[in-house]
Formats: sequence, structure tokens, C-alpha cells
Amino acid sequence: MAKVKKAFFCRECGNESPKWLGRCPACGQWNTFTEEIIQRGSSSPSTSFKPKAGAALPVPVSEIQRQERSRIDLGNGEVNRVLGGGMVGGSLILLGGEPGIGKSTLSLQIALSPNGLKTLYVSGEESAEQIKMRADRIGIGNEDCLLYCETRLESILDQINAIQPDLVIIDSIQTIYSDMLDSTPGSVSQVRECAATLLKYAKTSGISVIIIGHITKEGAIAGPKILEHIVDVVLQFEGDNNNIYRILRGNKNRFGATYEIGVFEMGSGGLRSVDNPSEILLTHYDQPLSGIAVGAAADGLRSYLIETQALVCNAAYGTAQRSSTGYDLKRLGMMIAVLEKRVGMKMYAKDVFLNFTGGFKISDTGLDLAVVAAIVSSYFDRPIADGVCCAGEIGLSGEIRPAPRSEHRISEAARLGFGRIIVSGYLRKAMPKPPKGIEITYINRIEELPKAIFGAVDKE
Repeated sequence: MAKVKKAFFCRECGNESPKWLGRCPACGQWNTFTEEIIQRGSSSPSTSFKPKAGAALPVPVSEIQRQERSRIDLGNGEVNRVLGGGMVGGSLILLGGEPGIGKSTLSLQIALSPNGLKTLYVSGEESAEQIKMRADRIGIGNEDCLLYCETRLESILDQINAIQPDLVIIDSIQTIYSDMLDSTPGSVSQVRECAATLLKYAKTSGISVIIIGHITKEGAIAGPKILEHIVDVVLQFEGDNNNIYRILRGNKNRFGATYEIGVFEMGSGGLRSVDNPSEILLTHYDQPLSGIAVGAAADGLRSYLIETQALVCNAAYGTAQRSSTGYDLKRLGMMIAVLEKRVGMKMYAKDVFLNFTGGFKISDTGLDLAVVAAIVSSYFDRPIADGVCCAGEIGLSGEIRPAPRSEHRISEAARLGFGRIIVSGYLRKAMPKPPKGIEITYINRIEELPKAIFGAVDKE
């Protein structure tokens, strides 16, 4: 006879404790323990150490036969890019993102795309009529896509056994519950148990599973941190609800690299793949404007050009303000300090505001040179010469360091018609023959930047 008792679980790592603790002994986080009702059998564990029939035994690594798994095309080029060329059969993929960012829309587009996959779309949040409305708005159909509105895990597994689909999409993991536990859906134990069961089923059956996860106000995936350890791939869907562009990043991938990104544009007909992000991140003006610089960025194997905007004005209240959108504020403070120390610009009495077009969040240090160029242009109120872009990292001593994957950045600038690019002088010997149609300007120190972008200037 099974008995029911209470236990406490850590929301971050899933650690279990018989009593409430202020600090988790496993992950060290404070105030993360929550009380849940669990059910356990009364039978004592077996003391026999004999392996069960059919149980796996240790084998030498040299005797393990490697199986080549072919990639599955999901019918979406950007998603395939982030996954490393497609989805691996029998994998468990976690897709997380803020509310309203487009997780359900992207998942439904994958399910409805003509990819030749028999897909079971399990919805625990929306009714069949709501999903039908979204499918009509997307405007694509797939007769091999089956819709099932259910939250009970055992019922979902029964339908998967009966249908035998190629792909299962569950929206969302926080709404699924198992009869084996008495806790509510979305609790630490339910999320952990459901994810572990789905992983075991995916590995034994070879059916790939995509689960959608909610995001907390801190930006982390809701539920125990062990959820991200259980799954094979963790995809993060980023963007601003006020902007139409979305970025899909791979935070974890057991079958490939995590440096690729996918860019989407949200419209009335769903998410559209953006093959050339530079087209949406560059603005064409009728006349040159100060405070605008173009930087050559790189995210994974993808290079693109992005417009950097800076505004420098006199501090109105005596204390200078520093504000940035999409760029690390502490790094912006470092760049301003380098300008004041090495170039002699009086930045202590200036307000500085920085922004990237498209609502992108940039962590690429290779855009330091473009950020500083935009600040210098706004400080002297002089526009940068037409057809000039920048790519380089700036050190605290004012030296210009080579940006990662500089060759790809230069090739992207040449492809888009830019006539000159400013890079680190350390690339002069290592740089192969530059592409035709673009001139490379090498600088070693930040003091050389004003002359490189618009000629010599007088310091105030």
C-alpha cells in the first residue's frame, strides 16, 4: 500500500529535502525550496546486487559500434541551421522563450510544414479551435499533422504508441502531469518526472520530441534546472515584443555546436526566415548623419552588418548618464573611459546613449570599434564617411585587437557594397588577399580612429 507524504524540492536544481531549507546544499541558491505532495511505495528497496534479465552491462569503449544518424529536415532552414543541419532522430529538444515571443507559432509552423514527417502536436494550453485559427493565419497545411489536446502524460504516451509519429511537439511541459505523482502540474517533481519519461521514450523508440518551456521573470526556463540537463538540445527564442525580429539560439546541443543563430521576422502570417540579416539591420539615409556607424558582427558561422547609433550630449544635471539598448552597459562604460584616457575626449561631462537597430542584443566584442566610432561621430557632430564599416575589439590600453572571424566580416562587408572597412593592424600580416572592391584600413591604436573615419579632428 503506497503512502503519501510531503517533501521539499529546490526550484533551481531539483534537490529533495524532508524539511524546508533556506539555502540549497546542492546549488547554493537561497529561498528556492517549495513544498510538494509526493507518492512513494512502502516496499523496501531490494538488497540484491544481481543484474536483472536484459539489463545493460559495462562494455569497453572500443567494442561499442557507432551508428551514423542522419539528420531530419524540419522544413525550416533557420531551425535546421541552429540544430546543426537538422534534427537527430530520438532527440529531446527544449524550446524556451518569453510569453508572446512566438514559441507556439514556430512549433506549429514546423508541424505544418511539408517536411514529410508525421507529426503529433500535443497542446495543453489551447483548444483545438484556437490552434486551427492560428493554422489558418499561417496559411500552410499538412495532412500528416495530428492535433491532440491533452495534459495527462500516460494518455499522451498511449496515443504516441498508437499513431507512431516521426515527431512529437508538446506545448508546454509545465502543463503536463503524471498520475504517478500527486503534485500539481508545473511543480518541480512533475516537470522533472515528465521530462525524464519523455527522454526515455524518445531514446527507446527513436521518435523525436520537442517540448516548449515557459520562462520566469529572471529569464530562465521555469522548473528545475535539471530540466535543461535532461534534454539533448536547449533552444532559446529571444526578441522584443515591440519589435518584429526574433533570434533563435542554441544554448545546448549534444549533437552539434551552439554558436549558430536563426533570425526570424514576425508578421501577420507567422514567422518568416531571414536569410540575410544585414538587409534588416542597415538603414539607408538620404543624407549622412552623425552618431551612426556600421559594424561587422559575427554570431557563429553567420556574419552580418548592423547599424550602431550613439548620442552624446552635455549632461543636464551635472551627473553624466550612460544608457544602452542591446549592449552591455559595463562594457560601454569601459569604452567611454578608454576614449577619455587615450583620446582626450571630455566624456565625464557628457551623456551617452547607445542603441542597435532591430532590437538586437549584441555580446560580440568585435563591435567595440563600431560602438566607439559612433560615439566619436556624435561627440564631434560629424558623420562618418559613406561606405565605411568597422570590426575590431578595443583593449583598456587603447590597442585595437583583431575581431574573431575577421575574414568572414570583411567578406560580408564587400558583398554588401561597402568600400572600406577599418580593422586591427595586427591582421596586416595574417590577412589573406582581401576581396575585390573593398579597401582595408589598419589601425593599431584608438587614437588613430578619428582620422580613419572622417579625417583629423581638433580635440576640445
